[in-house]
Amino acid sequence: MRPNKPQFDDFSGCYDELLRDPLRDRFSPDGAAFFHERKRDLIRDFFRRRATGTSALAWLDVGCGKGELLTLLGRDFARAAGCDPSAGMLAAGGLAAIGVETRAQEDSRKIPFEDARFDFVTAVCVYHHVPPASRTALTAEVRRVLKVGGVFALIEHNPFNPATRLIVSRTPVDAGALLLRPSESRRLLRASGFQVEEQRYFLYLPGSLYRRFGAIEALLAKAPLGGQYALFGRISGPES
Repeated sequence: MRPNKPQFDDFSGCYDELLRDPLRDRFSPDGAAFFHERKRDLIRDFFRRRATGTSALAWLDVGCGKGELLTLLGRDFARAAGCDPSAGMLAAGGLAAIGVETRAQEDSRKIPFEDARFDFVTAVCVYHHVPPASRTALTAEVRRVLKVGGVFALIEHNPFNPATRLIVSRTPVDAGALLLRPSESRRLLRASGFQVEEQRYFLYLPGSLYRRFGAIEALLAKAPLGGQYALFGRISGPES
């Protein structure tokens, strides 16, 4: 979800380069792949711990950009789709070639899909680009496109992590971004009728250490110091 569509169209050809930062590169020397893989694994783990298969579910990634997460995780779902205000970013990802439906958002506060179409929606590092006055409207849109019982995963930078704040402050694509505290994210979900099922912090360890000692992160999931956090909210059925 991007505040300035033409700007992100301009970024589409050099987006990965604009994300580079000495601290970020030290955390993941191989580029952004590690960060996308961590989100993929976190989502898989959420459904696995609930003994919920995803092969029959429909997933939408809101503000998907070039679609890196859709490329990694799309085959886990029956249908995968993405939307973004930047048509340039969508085109740069080549998602159509792997069967992912994409739609450009004419209005960044509106999701260009039909009511109750998806079982799962993600918004990954999207909300800090959304003006605070528009965040409630966007969350209501997420609820609109989800089926009853559907799950929304909101993943954001953690403003309590000093390294995260420093990286965001000097990254060109994050100019003007306003980070959300987890408490604000929880309020947004609850105000739109979601029941918050889980909150997890992650990205404590750099890629080289995580691949050897990843179990440590599971023990730290409730400590508010990870580089990012994830909230999972569910739309309750009428009977609940």
